[in-house]
Amino acid sequence: MPKAKPAEQPVINIGLVGHVDHGKTTLTERLSGKWTDTHSEELKRGITIRLGYANATLRKCEKCNAPYCYTSKEACPKCGSKTKVLRSVSFVDAPGHESLMATMLSGATIMDGALLLIAANEECPQPQTREHLMALQIIGVKNVVVVLNKIDLVPEEVIFKRYEQVKEFLKDTEFKDAPIIPVSAQHNVNIDLLIEAIEKHIPTPQRDPKKDPLFFVARSFDINKPGTEIKDLKGGVLGGSVKQGVFKIGQEIEIRPGEIREEHNKKVWKPIKTKITGLMTGNTKIKEANPGGSIAMMTELDPSIVKSDQFTGAMVGLPGKLPPVWDEFKLEPHLLERIVGLKSEQNVEPIKVGELLMLNVNSAATVGIVSNIEKNTFTAKLKLPVCTEKNARVTISRRVGTRFRLIGYGIIK
Repeated sequence: MPKAKPAEQPVINIGLVGHVDHGKTTLTERLSGKWTDTHSEELKRGITIRLGYANATLRKCEKCNAPYCYTSKEACPKCGSKTKVLRSVSFVDAPGHESLMATMLSGATIMDGALLLIAANEECPQPQTREHLMALQIIGVKNVVVVLNKIDLVPEEVIFKRYEQVKEFLKDTEFKDAPIIPVSAQHNVNIDLLIEAIEKHIPTPQRDPKKDPLFFVARSFDINKPGTEIKDLKGGVLGGSVKQGVFKIGQEIEIRPGEIREEHNKKVWKPIKTKITGLMTGNTKIKEANPGGSIAMMTELDPSIVKSDQFTGAMVGLPGKLPPVWDEFKLEPHLLERIVGLKSEQNVEPIKVGELLMLNVNSAATVGIVSNIEKNTFTAKLKLPVCTEKNARVTISRRVGTRFRLIGYGIIK
């Protein structure tokens, strides 16, 4: 397993997923020291709305006996000795609220592994626990550690009951053998055991640095304060994760789909070219960005065109090396038998012509209107175009009541 010094880029993205208010943001803070809910509405409502990112260096004390020797602190909490660096990781805190499923699906595409949080003080499974687990399976996240959180809020017999409920919930899934770690994020209980489980069960994927670099944009923003002089303005920033290859400062890059323009009385999307002026992970400047971990990519872009996450869902690569842009595509659907995320079971009906679907591919979320249905495929016209390769996997969600619910996935043909 690759090692990482504290100042180096994280080598892996680990998502925190699960039902709303099951403790994802609190656990992220315990592991990393960073509170990821910083948006004003998040602080007011007490829930995660946007994807949150926090880097942490996982360590081990070689003087203390396992399993109580794992930590994210430089000094061992037990004996005070200096700890050994295992690797740096990036935690992706995904929203759990049912109305924010598109954000969770966009974040899941950059996850190499996941922590599935389940609160011990509620029955298992809750609706979004089911939905998030299904999303991990569809997107292809294989390595999962289950975190049974809030054990401080219930008696011991309830913890054992909840453990059995979790085992029953997972028994027919590919995560049936996933470790279940009881913790109290609020009181910092068993965080050492959780870090040990992460090290054992969520390995760093093998990467090929020679591939053409690809970067999924999950956030985009203007870092200039109001009133900044023109000469002091900094270019727009793209936040996200490198999927493959290596990006370096000074490289010319291309962004697709790009920005919308009007030509011959028609609105068209045009790719944008710019240069990388800086790279950061967390608060650390780096010279090159490798796969794994969350990255901030500073550019020469006009900051006004990237503000308020306007480039979320875009793909970045070397000029001429990016996949095609689609404003409609043909999908081979693979639908679930039942809709997940509802309290009562409901069968998944076939796709219909004229139906409005939410489609997620890579870090992009768009709406597609079904224009044609053939024997094993259907065609969807997209409200927002997406950049992706042929044969990519697209998650499909349908409006049920007032929410979009995950009903399966499709393969671009």
